[in-house]
Amino acid sequence: MGVLLLAFGSGMKKKSIQTKITKHPHYIEKKPFFSPKEIIFRSNGRARVLYISPKMQILLLTFFCLFAVWSFYSYHFYARSGSIIHRKDLELVMAKDAYVDLISDFMALHQNVDKILSHKENSKEIEDYKKKATVFEDKVKQITDAPGLVSEKALDKKKEISEVLLQRDVVVSERDELKKQINMMEDTLQEIKNAQLDVFERLRVLSSKEVDKLRSTFNEINVPLKKHGLYFNPLANKKESKGGLYIPAKSALDDKRIDDKIIAIYKNVDDYEYYKKIMKGLPLGKPVWSYWVTSQYGTRSDPFKKSKATHKGVDLASRTGNKIQVKAPGKVVRATFVNGYGNMVEVDHGNGFLTKYAHMNKIYVKKGQTVKLNEVIGEVGSTGRSTGPHLHYEVVYHGVSVNPMPFIKAKAS
Repeated sequence: MGVLLLAFGSGMKKKSIQTKITKHPHYIEKKPFFSPKEIIFRSNGRARVLYISPKMQILLLTFFCLFAVWSFYSYHFYARSGSIIHRKDLELVMAKDAYVDLISDFMALHQNVDKILSHKENSKEIEDYKKKATVFEDKVKQITDAPGLVSEKALDKKKEISEVLLQRDVVVSERDELKKQINMMEDTLQEIKNAQLDVFERLRVLSSKEVDKLRSTFNEINVPLKKHGLYFNPLANKKESKGGLYIPAKSALDDKRIDDKIIAIYKNVDDYEYYKKIMKGLPLGKPVWSYWVTSQYGTRSDPFKKSKATHKGVDLASRTGNKIQVKAPGKVVRATFVNGYGNMVEVDHGNGFLTKYAHMNKIYVKKGQTVKLNEVIGEVGSTGRSTGPHLHYEVVYHGVSVNPMPFIKAKAS
């Protein structure tokens, strides 16, 4: 209650001071032009006060000034544009009237042409036609010479420019269409290149796999040779003095990636053909179609003396009379009965390789005869130092007997 009283008392005190100041006859307070304003609205016994700050008064005044300027400018432009439009309309009407007169005179003269030409002897009508033609020419000159209209030379020049521009537009259109077609062709060419790259890559991989298979075969038969300090190099006799590998100079698509793959494919094919040719001269495969191994290569127990002995080949047990095939072309260097071996055939295959076939029941070939791949040279038997029908098979490389099993298991294709 004490605070309220103080506030009320101070308010009363201020009010008394203000009344004293306003009642002073010699004191008049000067207020600025944009001083705070209050607008009072009364309605239904209630009063509402709208307070307008100095900033709001400045903004309102600025807005009204701008609106007044814009209104004045718009009215002036509208009034002036009306007069300009009216003047242009009059000029257009005059031009249309002159054009109509010109066309009507032209049509009239055109209708009289046939009449004049059909009566050439009528000189009076010809004279009238010349006069009308002169009047027509004068009217054309008046129209073309009128201010604002283009002269005849300017019209001709404009016509030439229009034709040139039209031709340029046609050329530009054709150029754009040609560019579009070129882009489509380039996209198609790129797709062809990608397809060829994919095909060539597959061919390269396939040819590489085939070459690797042949190389693995050579590696397999070199395993028993290395144990004796020997090695068969299939590339030792490769000669390219007659031309060597065929490699195209450049592909049609002119792409180094394609050229590289083509070169790799041709090289793989060349190596494959060469390896196949060398492989056909090697004794690869089983000389008897059905067999089981009864004695391995190397040290074994002798079947008669029961003591350790060296076995230079393998014994392939089979039925008597089964055919024996030579697994590489060559020349028969021996075909006779040999102590211990019984009926035996030796075939020289070249490249240092020789094969021996022993304990044969029958011999079909003779010394000096040339034999082909898979040619039958005899039958399985049990002649000589043998305990039963089998084929004693040896592979000799440069005079050294090596283990024949890798040669028997190797695949020539």
